Amino acid sequence: MKLLRLLVAFLAFQVQPAIAQTAQPVAVTAQVRPPKFPASAFAERSGFENVRLSPDGKLIALKNVSAEGKVRIAILDAANKQVIKLFVLPAKNELEWFKWAGPKRLLFSMSTLGMIFDSEIRISRLALYDFNSGTQSYVGRREMGPVGDDLIYTDPAGQFVLLAIQKSIYDYPSVYRFPLDGTAEKTGKEVQTPKTDVWSWIADSEGVIRMGIQTSDSKSFKVLYRTSAADDFKTIGKIRYDSPDSDFLDVVGIISKSDEGLILKQDDTGKVVLRKYNYATRSPGETIFAAPDKWDLDTVTLDEAGKPFAAFYTDDRDRVEWFDPKMKALYKRFGKALQGKDIWITSRALDGSRMIVWAGSENDPGAYFIFTEAAATMDVFYAEKVKLNPDQLPAPKPVSYKARDGSEIHAYLTLPLGRTAKGLPLIILPHGGPYGIRDKLQFDEEVQFLANRGYAVLQPNYRGSGGYGEAFSDLGEGQIGRQMQDDLDDAMDWAVAQGLADAKRVCVVGSSYGGYAALWAVTRNPERYRCAASFAGVTDWKKQLAYDSNYFTREGGKKWKARVRGSDDNFDLDLVSPAKQVDRLTRPVLLAHGEDDTNVPFKQFKQMRDAAAKAGKPIELLTFPDEGHGFDKAENETKWLETLEAFLAKHNPAD
Repeated sequence: MKLLRLLVAFLAFQVQPAIAQTAQPVAVTAQVRPPKFPASAFAERSGFENVRLSPDGKLIALKNVSAEGKVRIAILDAANKQVIKLFVLPAKNELEWFKWAGPKRLLFSMSTLGMIFDSEIRISRLALYDFNSGTQSYVGRREMGPVGDDLIYTDPAGQFVLLAIQKSIYDYPSVYRFPLDGTAEKTGKEVQTPKTDVWSWIADSEGVIRMGIQTSDSKSFKVLYRTSAADDFKTIGKIRYDSPDSDFLDVVGIISKSDEGLILKQDDTGKVVLRKYNYATRSPGETIFAAPDKWDLDTVTLDEAGKPFAAFYTDDRDRVEWFDPKMKALYKRFGKALQGKDIWITSRALDGSRMIVWAGSENDPGAYFIFTEAAATMDVFYAEKVKLNPDQLPAPKPVSYKARDGSEIHAYLTLPLGRTAKGLPLIILPHGGPYGIRDKLQFDEEVQFLANRGYAVLQPNYRGSGGYGEAFSDLGEGQIGRQMQDDLDDAMDWAVAQGLADAKRVCVVGSSYGGYAALWAVTRNPERYRCAASFAGVTDWKKQLAYDSNYFTREGGKKWKARVRGSDDNFDLDLVSPAKQVDRLTRPVLLAHGEDDTNVPFKQFKQMRDAAAKAGKPIELLTFPDEGHGFDKAENETKWLETLEAFLAKHNPAD
């Protein structure tokens, strides 16, 4: 395994035996076609996800998916990797997230579908596992609104949390302080009463509620602020969503007993940077850090003292800037040892005594290591997709092209190995989201699977995608099914003009919003595309927005609707909804969906299925009764890939 050989040279560090090893690399030239790896090799799972060290570095929490597809949370001893605790989520529940609250308590959010007033909505609840008592309990009130995991603040010692909840569906959110000793339901105390139209509360570095965001109308919001818990809230500004000051919401931190803090805010060039900020006067101060070139900052983490610890941004791949000198030096050593690999510290103890480190690349699914400072060891924890050989997988490359309106669109092109890069069959693969999300140089099993089957794959970061600045993001406002779709058509034209792709051999494949874009591509422009495959795609935008409004905050719901619909309030979203325009469909479609999906509900699948049947449009259907908005079970993803391969081979064969 190449990673292990590199690690042997890791300065004074020693490497312990791996839990799993990848296949030995075999040199493959561009003229030699690699073997067709089975779909199961791309869908293979280690069973581990979202690995998180406890603050003291002694325990590891991770999401574990059993061979039967049961989602569990596993707790391991970080020193020997032995399982200490394993518990299964209730049936029909999805794990949204989990985090440590001190060294001995783990918080986790679960969601399930429920009904309110004959409307299907997603209901979330916060749960706690306490290692001291070995008990599991809910954190919240017996009766409250659908959102039960809006965590405002977590005490670093793990004694309490602040949770924003509605007392009922008719109320605005209060903030409750809940102890984490198993008595939350009985002893939770309201520390912030609800205020009309305030849907978001923000706490400072010691857990004092200092700010509220009040939705005054569909075009603007008000900011309520106070200097201390003894003060009354005052309105310090009314801000339009479309104004430069709307990034006021990107609060990084408010320093306790002070009006000073940090904010992610645009500089004079329009790039998002980290700046000091006075919240009382709404005055930005000096810039603390800006990513190089044109790239926006994505997020910033703080240390225990509330000072910047690390800044994260993405150019063509994820990057980190460490403010801590020790971390900066250590990261440099990791990079020197693991030459040619992306390095990512996914979790660390507060004192840096132990870390979880991932190393891989866009054509290498990589491996996770446990770095222990005291022992100077880098122990391989587990490897991903061990049946794939990275040397027989192509590396995606960044490209760019001009859209029809002159906008520059960035994309990633993956060419199949062993084939001449001329007149290839092409798959346009738009990402989900759509807003604020983007593709980047990272391993993607669907991309690699399609390339392994002989297809060129093009992933456009169409307008509205994140990471390219606010101006580019704003270009996507109100452009779902319109200019955002033009960008996909223009991606095809670019690939054809380059001689890479055959204009008569193009299909669109995608998931979530990408699934919608695939359906809409063949509905809107059937002359361009031979087929479309959609997993979990939106098919009726009006119904999707109605569903979204049930679990968005009012402020978030209004912003989301405005972004989708655009400035023209009279625009009819039925005009860009595949289920409503199914009469125009003339191309083959593969429609797939998980029946437990709480993001894009299964009703969206049924609407398209029923509309197509009524219009006499035969489409291929594939459902997964035990999956949500993605795949937990390897055999289900294998089935999706195998079905996709057969569908493409029939309607757009690679050979």
